[in-house]
Amino acid sequence: MFQSSYIELSTSALQHNIRFIESLIGPDVTFSSVIKGNAYGHGIEQFAPLAQSCGISHFSVFSADEALRLQQALPRPATIVIMGYIDTPELEWAVAHDIEFFVFEPDRLAHAARAAKKVGKPARIHLELETGMNRTGFDAGNLPTAEKILQENSDYLTLAGICTHYAGAESHLNHERVLNQQKLFREKVTQLKARGFVPEMLHTACSAAMVTFPETHMNLVRVGIMQYGLWPSPEIYEKYLRQHPEPSNPLRRIISWKSRIMSLKQVYKGEYIGYGASFQAPQDMVLAIVPVGYAWGYSRSLSNQGQVLIRGKRASVAGIVNMNVMMVDVTEIPDVKKDDEVVLLGHQYDESITVASFAELSTQLNYELLTRLPLNIPRFVVD
Repeated sequence: MFQSSYIELSTSALQHNIRFIESLIGPDVTFSSVIKGNAYGHGIEQFAPLAQSCGISHFSVFSADEALRLQQALPRPATIVIMGYIDTPELEWAVAHDIEFFVFEPDRLAHAARAAKKVGKPARIHLELETGMNRTGFDAGNLPTAEKILQENSDYLTLAGICTHYAGAESHLNHERVLNQQKLFREKVTQLKARGFVPEMLHTACSAAMVTFPETHMNLVRVGIMQYGLWPSPEIYEKYLRQHPEPSNPLRRIISWKSRIMSLKQVYKGEYIGYGASFQAPQDMVLAIVPVGYAWGYSRSLSNQGQVLIRGKRASVAGIVNMNVMMVDVTEIPDVKKDDEVVLLGHQYDESITVASFAELSTQLNYELLTRLPLNIPRFVVD
């Protein structure tokens, strides 16, 4: 059935971003495409095959359900790593299907060994170390237990990787903390190797660390937000430009979000628009009713300040964003008609609505805006 809005994913933009990222990491570092959060709102089922067609063969997800969706969506086999949640009963499925996963506590490691024995093949695990994020990972207190389990189950546990995650590499405020994390990670890896635990890969870098701390590239980088054409923060982009002066942004946003005008409405001077009394018409106005609201991921915090593009012109949200619709002011846009295209995010003629503009007008991070786009908005791959 037809939906009230739709999303387009640009093949050429993704190809461009992948080439740019590969130029930063070099040919000997594996590019793991992070597609948690429904591929940052882009859609696992649409984005993953597109990424694979652009040469990506390694993917990182958060949970087992995302791994299953990815496995079913890919036209060809690829390496899949679960970085977060996998329930104990799902471990056998993961081992049987060669899906790798992080282990960050002793019972997960012990359950992985038991699952591998039951399936009859080794579990490919990534040992996550606690270095200062204080979220998940083996710390000094329980790492000896992990070593004991690994030693006792060496036939059933393959150490595919040792990893950690940085606590805010996108901000200079966390610079010293991240440096301390790097130091602790190196020390722990050295200790583990000395005891015979040698991983196939070492990996710590997210998008921000990849740009800011080249020494974190190691064997693999876990690239999320940058492959979609967005910077982890303005600070990271500014730092990159200081080091590599370029006339334009080297990343290209791959997502566009569009709808159409559902109806046109004449409103007279002095009348209130929508719920409550937050907007009173300062003059006679023409409103376009757009069938997208906060139920579709367009934040209510953009009431009276969000903008869309219609006929290449900016149209401002008038009144409160409703659950399923919003009203935009098209008074000064000539020849507006029902069914005209409405760009919520992306380009139209010479104008553009950026993800950053959503962050500037609301409290949403770019990550948050994208991942809140509902699953049932249709997503299409375009050139």
